Amino acid sequence: MADDKTILIKGGLCVGQGKSRQADVLVADGRIRRIADSIEATPAMEVIPAKGCIVSYGLCDVHVHLREPGYEYKETIATGSRAAAHGGFTTVCAMPNLKPAPDSPEALQVELDAIHRDAVIDVRPYATITRGRKGTEVVDVEALRDKVCGFSDDGSGIQRAEVMRQAMIRVKEAGSLIAAHCEDNSLIHGGYIHDGRYAREHGHRGICSESEWGQIARDVKLAAETGCHYHVCHISTKESVDIIRKAQQAGVHVTCETGPHYLALCEDDLREEGRYKMNPPLRSREDQAALIRGIQDGTITCIATDHAPHSAEEKARGLEHSAMGIVGLETSFAVAYTTLVERGLISIEQLIQLMCDRPRETFGLGGSLHEGESADLTLMDITTPYHIDSHTFLSKGKATPFDGMEVKGRCLLTLFRGRKVWSSAPQN
Repeated sequence: MADDKTILIKGGLCVGQGKSRQADVLVADGRIRRIADSIEATPAMEVIPAKGCIVSYGLCDVHVHLREPGYEYKETIATGSRAAAHGGFTTVCAMPNLKPAPDSPEALQVELDAIHRDAVIDVRPYATITRGRKGTEVVDVEALRDKVCGFSDDGSGIQRAEVMRQAMIRVKEAGSLIAAHCEDNSLIHGGYIHDGRYAREHGHRGICSESEWGQIARDVKLAAETGCHYHVCHISTKESVDIIRKAQQAGVHVTCETGPHYLALCEDDLREEGRYKMNPPLRSREDQAALIRGIQDGTITCIATDHAPHSAEEKARGLEHSAMGIVGLETSFAVAYTTLVERGLISIEQLIQLMCDRPRETFGLGGSLHEGESADLTLMDITTPYHIDSHTFLSKGKATPFDGMEVKGRCLLTLFRGRKVWSSAPQN
């Protein structure tokens, strides 16, 4: 197909901004030109039938690890952005645990050059909060703010409250946000899975819940004091949900995300395999239930994958010795749809808000399913079941606890600025 050919997506359920309607969508010259009950096809159009599918604005993941620069053997901008397109994402925010860490305009430029060269979708980088992600010296926020989606030391918690306070003051002044990885190192004690029943029964060292929620409790007080927009990464505990809910009710500018794996799985699902190891770990069934309640009542703002690819060898060492992290870009929508919508826990409209609308609004990324917008669109088949197969992933990383799971929600088409960046959709 020529890049400038007109595309008509016909008969899908258009979902966005909390609403849905059966409609046709016409794309031309990189824009959404028309959304209507029925649009007559012409011979010049490529017609994509969408019966049994939803059409949404491109999904947005505010927490991914693309590993470039520095760790290209795990993932690259090219492979990671193609994996994102395969999963229905047209915008992702790339975490800064890289080499060099993007803690200065010069270091950030290395990543920006790779994005400009190789990304097939919109990739927005984070800058670090502190120099080298060492948790001691706050970066020059003013020099970086216009080039990044926010500031994060993801992979490392800020251990000193005074450092976080200074960071919040500067980020608030710059009009940006902090996306915090909350982890108190003094409470880890060499743990690598949840400090719960499975760890006790199988002789593993556990990570206590307070290592996460303790820093969140500290930071929401600092956010209230400074007025900074504070976004909490990958929450996994019931206490975290409660602390954030109360802070939001008190008017603190705090948002948060959780991952599909924390909603679909808990420690009861663990196996002695590296593909079940991530940080934070799968928690208790009670934590899982609290996260789902947080999704339902709006406390949790976004579903984000924390897509964290590693080499096959790094993930083949069992629970104790494997690297932390799983991939998720190519399974996220299907797992969330099957876990939440198919079971009647939330509506499809709510899911699209969590995976598209609210992440974009929270991070000021723009875009929505309206006429005149850039044609960043996703077509998902929500009627035909299939089994997740990691061998089909475009990511270099293959480690997922969902391998073999039967799901609905396969991505058939992803358009970015009107161009196909992923397609297995039929056409007439």
